[in-house]
Parts: sequence; C-alpha cells; structure tokens
Amino acid sequence: MKTLVIGAGNMGLTYAEGMAQSAMLNRRNLMVFDKSADVIARLRDLDHFDVYESLEECLPKADMVFIAVKPYHCDDLFAEMRPMVNKEQIFVSLMAGITIGKIQEGLGVKKVVRSMPNLPAQVGKGVTSYTESKEVSRVELLMVRNLLDTTGESIHVENENYIDASTGISGSGPAYVFYFMNSMLEAAQKMGFSKNDSKVLVSQTFEGAVELFNQNDLSPDTWMDRVASKGGTTRAALDSMDDNNVKELIKDAAYAAFDRAVELGEEKK
Repeated sequence: MKTLVIGAGNMGLTYAEGMAQSAMLNRRNLMVFDKSADVIARLRDLDHFDVYESLEECLPKADMVFIAVKPYHCDDLFAEMRPMVNKEQIFVSLMAGITIGKIQEGLGVKKVVRSMPNLPAQVGKGVTSYTESKEVSRVELLMVRNLLDTTGESIHVENENYIDASTGISGSGPAYVFYFMNSMLEAAQKMGFSKNDSKVLVSQTFEGAVELFNQNDLSPDTWMDRVASKGGTTRAALDSMDDNNVKELIKDAAYAAFDRAVELGEEKK
C-alpha cells in the first residue's frame, strides 16, 4: 500500500515520521509532497521516505493520501489534485474544520476519513479522533487506524460532531495544559525558585499526576481528596479555585474551542 502525505509542516511531518516506523509501510511505499524547496531539501537529508515536489509524480501512485495543509489552502489544493485522483483512493484529512462533504465535493471522491490530531503526536503521545464516510470499508478503516496509531493512540467516533467536540478537548487541550503550567511556573519563580528549578517542579508534578491517573481507576475527585486534607495547604488552593469558578471557566474554554470548530466547518461549506 503506497501512502502519500501532502504537506510537510509540523503535523504532516510528524505523521510521516511516525508512519516511517510502521510495519505496514517501508521507505519505498511512503511518499511526502511539499511545495517548499527548503523543506524538500531538509526532507531528503532525513532519507526516511521518498520526497516529491510535484503532485503529478506522486499522487496518482498513492493508495492512501494524508492531507496535512492549512485549511485555508484546501480550495486551491483540491483544484490542483482533482484531475489526478481516482475513486479507489482513500483520503485522510488532518485539516481542522474541513468536513467530509467538503473534501468529497472538492476532490470528486467518496472514500474520506476526517481526523483531529493533537500536538503531542510529535513525541508519540498524541491522540487522534477520526470518523469516515460510508464508502470506506472496515478493512480500509483498520489500515487508517494502524497508521494514525503510529503517533500515539486513536479513537473512532460516530460522526463529525465528535470531531468538532474533540477539537475542544484533545485538539486544543495541550494549550490549556500549557496555560496552567505557565501560571504555576510564574508562581514558582515569584516564590523565589530559579527558572530551571521551577520547570522541574512543575513538569514533574504534571507528569507524576498523569501517571497516577493512568495507572489507576480512581477519579480526579478521589485523587484530589487523597492530596488534600481538611484545613491543609492543598484544600486552601482548591477552595481558592472553587471560589473563583475555575472549573466552570475551563469548561467554558473547551466549549469555546468546540463552537469555533463548528463555525470553521460552516465557513468552509
């Protein structure tokens, strides 16, 4: 199965490098296309896959095509691709806000998988939600999932509404974590810790808490109760967050991202 990645930006290159390690593919079956001469030169130095600067040379050969360009480039890209595609090819979109229907119409194809990756895919800790058009077979969907899993984990969702919802949770979610981390870093440095010591304190705290959560079936509320004692320091911090409505503000932020994802999809119809 020959696979093509269109667009070698952060996310496209992340998936290309992940798939390069897959047992499903080998170097000759993985192709990457980009229009930038500088990007092409860097990719060829990697020697992980075949690199192309012309769609005519690679798109017709592909059985599966990952589209990893900025959403605002999709109309021009689809117009360029359309004469070269065929109905048996499977198209996997990594573009935020671009619906399956928009891709089908733009390319004149039926087999489309829409996905929502996130930034930790760059370190093999990503989570990608995905859903498909009815023309994609179960076997084809399994192949797609195996390739998505090369950057972390993937979850199949029932319809595109969940793709937009996952944008608000996992897609945008790393930024929420960094926002919280940044606040703790600033607090640590204000308390007198060095920049390096603040980083260690905060990063290890996050990593350790996540590991505890993943290794047990306990809820976050239960873990908070285990850390906090009545009248203690942790309870003082949690009470401050509750008094300032932090939980609801975080929920509102997630819904803001979700709503914007829906709006982007409407704008691109």
